[in-house]
Amino acid sequence: MKNVLLIILCFFLPFLAVLLKEGLTIRVLWAFLLQLLAHIPGVIYGIWRVTRN
Repeated sequence: MKNVLLIILCFFLPFLAVLLKEGLTIRVLWAFLLQLLAHIPGVIYGIWRVTRN
């Protein structure tokens, strides 16, 4: 259930979903930068990081 909520959050704020899943890492910065450049790559990256084991 937690992953489902994180995936839904990825559609709005991908960097926040990555932050909640992995903690404060460089991957959060990547998700934030990708969202700034274009929203769709940020969403894809966020979903990939959240669903990854």
